[in-house]
Parts: sequence; C-alpha cells; structure tokens
Amino acid sequence: MDQVATLAGGCFWCLEAVFDELKGVKSVESGYMGGNTPNPNYDEVCSGRSGHAEVVRVTFDAQALSYRDLLSVFFAIHDPTTPNRQGNDVGTQYRSAIFFHSEEQKKDAQEVIRNLTSQKLFGKPIVTEVAPASQFHMAEDYHQEYFQRVGGGNPYCSFVIEPKVAKFRKQFVERLKR
Repeated sequence: MDQVATLAGGCFWCLEAVFDELKGVKSVESGYMGGNTPNPNYDEVCSGRSGHAEVVRVTFDAQALSYRDLLSVFFAIHDPTTPNRQGNDVGTQYRSAIFFHSEEQKKDAQEVIRNLTSQKLFGKPIVTEVAPASQFHMAEDYHQEYFQRVGGGNPYCSFVIEPKVAKFRKQFVERLKR
C-alpha cells in the first residue's frame, strides 16, 4: 500500500538525492508547501515572503518501508535543531518540518521527536514543525532530480549534497536500493 510523506529539511535537492536511494521509496518530487502565496515559484519562495518551505513529496510502499523508518532517515540527514536554517542556507524556506497527511502520521512524527529528544541525540532542542499537509506545489522542472542530473559538476552538489548522500549510504547501507 502506497503512502505519501511530505518533509522539509533544508534544500529539497539534498532530501531528494537521499530519498531517491532509499529502498521502499517509489518517487520523490521537489516542491513547496506551508505558505500563503498561490502557485509560488522558486524566486517567491526564496524571497521568504511566500511562507513556503522547500519540501519533498515522497511516495513509498508502506509494506516495505514504515513511516517511522522514513522519519529516522529524515532526522539523520538534516539538522532539526536550527530554526529556518540548514548549514549556509538561511530563511523560512529551509525550516525543518513534517507535513502530516493523517492523524496516524501526526502521532508517529510527534512520538519520533519525543523519542529523539529523550535520547538526547542532539545538543539542542528539536525545532521541527509538525503541521497538517496543505497544497503541494510542484517545483520547476529544473529542480527535479537535480543531483542525479548535475551531480559533482556543481559546487553546491559537491560540498553539500554529496556528503549527505555519503552519510546516508554509510549509516543505512542495508536500506539502499540495489
């Protein structure tokens, strides 16, 4: 049975590159959610005025990959303790957020955050927003599968995305698509 998860954890290129390699994931689409501008474009989102976050919409086989396991990868590949920032990417569009599609997803997200908080895995409090999914706006075509298309030919890919993908591969080797 397929489910959808919508996650924000900084630049959508980074999240997409990782989730594309996760066993059980059927598709990953980059887009925008959580704002107030109808049909936002990249420039409007980057300005910070639209209120949207850069997100990935992940369609996954819930029998092969649980939502909680998907969230464990999510929390391993971004910093959930920095409000409106991931590394050098700063602004509300880079906030950490889980946009839930059901009450069960909401409950699971809150429980995962509680567990991570009690384990004190992060040096600071987790600031990940848990909010109901709103309208998903697909990002422009040139954002889709960005890392796969551009890869190491782009400095951002080399210095930001590649290390996240490498960390994921090392930490979750048994969950890689083959």
